[in-house]
Amino acid sequence: MAQATLRPTVRGPTFIRLLARLAELDVAAPGSSLPGQLGQWLDWKHALSLAAALDSRPAASEDPVTVPDDLPAECARARETLLAALRHDPLLASDTPPADEPDFAPYRQLYLARQRAAQATVGRLRGRLRDALMAASPEQARLAEVDAVMEVALTPHEHGLLAKVPALLERRFESLRRTGQPHWHDAFRREMQSVLLAELDLRFQPVDALLAALCTTQESA
Repeated sequence: MAQATLRPTVRGPTFIRLLARLAELDVAAPGSSLPGQLGQWLDWKHALSLAAALDSRPAASEDPVTVPDDLPAECARARETLLAALRHDPLLASDTPPADEPDFAPYRQLYLARQRAAQATVGRLRGRLRDALMAASPEQARLAEVDAVMEVALTPHEHGLLAKVPALLERRFESLRRTGQPHWHDAFRREMQSVLLAELDLRFQPVDALLAALCTTQESA
């Protein structure tokens, strides 16, 4: 009796696991280390900027600096606003009746709009957090400089990769529609919402890291 082939477990961030499952892909372990993979995304100009940021010795401020203490709340509010928009969008609601002839176009527009909103919010928060770190201490100023270089170097690659997600979801949409199952449309909505939430978590990782560094600075002050 033939046995079904077991698909290997995909490890890594939730976002990657969801995309792999939707695409029905076997994702192998990366063949190189994280620094090696990042090196492929950094050109020589970015590498020089990163080296300069790492080697910098920012001067300590002689005047006492007040680090804004409302940033954690601002970050939390911004994230919750984006989350609420994803969780309560009428297009993804299970009680919204599907169109007679469901089309992926509205979902593509929704996904792209949510990506733009998340991108703008994360960019603004990273800038605010870097400004606060620059004022906190020489060590945290160096971290802010490194983050600025990494954002410039990696953001275009990140955008290019994330721009492919709607096409993947469209293939999933068509695949589920072809099954003819009564609730395929609801299943797709749930899957798309899960992908959006996971992508938002992924985008917020730099914000979370900078915020953690800032909170550490405040606690040790």
